[in-house]
Amino acid sequence: MILIRGRAGGTELTGTLYERGERAPSFRGAPDEDAAYVWVCDEFYEVDSGGSTQLVDGREVNLAFESPMPRGFDTREQALEGAKEHVRTQFARIGVDPSDVELEVEKDGEADE
Repeated sequence: MILIRGRAGGTELTGTLYERGERAPSFRGAPDEDAAYVWVCDEFYEVDSGGSTQLVDGREVNLAFESPMPRGFDTREQALEGAKEHVRTQFARIGVDPSDVELEVEKDGEADE
């Protein structure tokens, strides 16, 4: 299992990348069991009212969450790039510049990047 964490605006988002041989969560929409890597992470966007309130860059942001959309990848490189892009995109959806997102990759308790 590999954790990909993004930090920006005083908050963070962490998703999980499951490798071949690890049991990824199974639910409707999950990728085929044959996928070598399965990425699972929250998806959210800013709404005018309602949702969950989060403090981002000193301002209150109302977040609405979507069901996680697991994604399957064939190679570790594709999976890591897809995961990083996903995390940056979630921050962009709440008004944070994707280039401001600090990314960290952690496997088995050890930071990769």
